[in-house]
Amino acid sequence: MNKSLSIANLVTVLLFAVSAIAADKVVVVPLGGKKCTSPTENSFTNTNEMTFNLIPADTFTMGSPDAEPGRETEEVQHQVTLTKSFYMQTTEVTQKQWEDLIGNNKAWGNAGDNYPRDYVNWYEAVYFANALSQAEGRSKCYTLNGCDSTEPGFHMVCSSVTINTDCKGYRLPTEAEWEYAARAGTTTAYANPVSFDATNEVIDNTFNSNLAAMGWYSWNSTNGYVAGTKPVAQKQANRWGLYDMHGNLSEWCQDWYDADYYTDPNSGTNPLGPASGTHRVIRGGHFGGWAQYERSASRYYKMPPDESYHSMQGFRLVLPSGQ
Repeated sequence: MNKSLSIANLVTVLLFAVSAIAADKVVVVPLGGKKCTSPTENSFTNTNEMTFNLIPADTFTMGSPDAEPGRETEEVQHQVTLTKSFYMQTTEVTQKQWEDLIGNNKAWGNAGDNYPRDYVNWYEAVYFANALSQAEGRSKCYTLNGCDSTEPGFHMVCSSVTINTDCKGYRLPTEAEWEYAARAGTTTAYANPVSFDATNEVIDNTFNSNLAAMGWYSWNSTNGYVAGTKPVAQKQANRWGLYDMHGNLSEWCQDWYDADYYTDPNSGTNPLGPASGTHRVIRGGHFGGWAQYERSASRYYKMPPDESYHSMQGFRLVLPSGQ
């Protein structure tokens, strides 16, 4: 038997099968949640069983082109340079990770150790980051002022928060860091780990093969899946080994939100967002969102830091490089 011919035939069959899946719009979880390409080799797992991958410093194009379906006007394309590499958590913070550190688990949606911790406001997310930094002897990134007596995880509210930019501990990603990590070197609407097709035209709650390969969004909820959040890392990771950057839970970022912030030419290097505001940035879309709000560039979601909406908001952490 001609061995090379057999391999070629096998490849042809596999490519035909993938094309058939796309054409029939039958969704499976590609590769069973495994990484489709190798992420950076530099990763570590901390004391709370949270895994982080190193995201390299670089310059990238933030925002979306005018022709991208679903684009919003505040997604102005511009160059951003991140001069320092950083570690990003490969998944959203899970209910077990929250409970092991904080001691409670008031999840609103689906419950389970490996489900993401939802119904968290911005103050509670940064409280968690501080608690983890303190547990590992790292300098805290936030000074929380005037916090009420409510237990974290039960809608704790603070009067103000000071961000300590020189800290060595855990923190939320900046908006620019989040989009850079979500893109993982791509320039398309979604990070597209599998080439089912080359289109990004579907922007409502119907099927989009590129998004469905990576994310839980509104299409899943009406096509045989249990509604609500899903366990982390069940879909494909992006090229840097990060899961659920499109869908499942939307994620708090560190920045205040301003629709016009990225029209400022001074926002191009290590941007930290506006100095003040009323809403904090939320990125990534969620299990109930339409495809257009799951895109890498989408800035649609934002919310006051003392609010959380049912099972829609979660978070993941970053850490300075040099571990």
